[in-house]
Amino acid sequence: MKINALTRRAGGMTLLELTVVIVVVLSLIAILFIGAAGWKKGADRSSCVLNIRNAQSAVRAFQNTRAVPDGATLNMHSDIIGPDNFLATNPKCPGGGTYELITYMPAPGELALKCDLEESDAHIPPYHGDW
Repeated sequence: MKINALTRRAGGMTLLELTVVIVVVLSLIAILFIGAAGWKKGADRSSCVLNIRNAQSAVRAFQNTRAVPDGATLNMHSDIIGPDNFLATNPKCPGGGTYELITYMPAPGELALKCDLEESDAHIPPYHGDW
């Protein structure tokens, strides 16, 4: 009985084929992690901008309901933030940044809450001139 080269070959994969498959799978996993990290960073930025917007809305609501002029003294922790105030809890940046609270009533276009990640991770609304 003659056995040619095609029938003699085992059905398994060679070491080179196995290495190529492992490299492709690891590359796909790496791309997945990079994409997930980018998604997380974008979601943290969006949540931070929403926190800033909510704080700004709370400050403007306080200003409108109490007829407080621009530049007047403001204590964010007693006037704005609290269980019976405009914001129930102190906002926290989901990206790990810290918020700086202002101590006066801001003029239109000036933010009442600033994140220390606004320069590095763009934790600032793109346009807030009419806030």
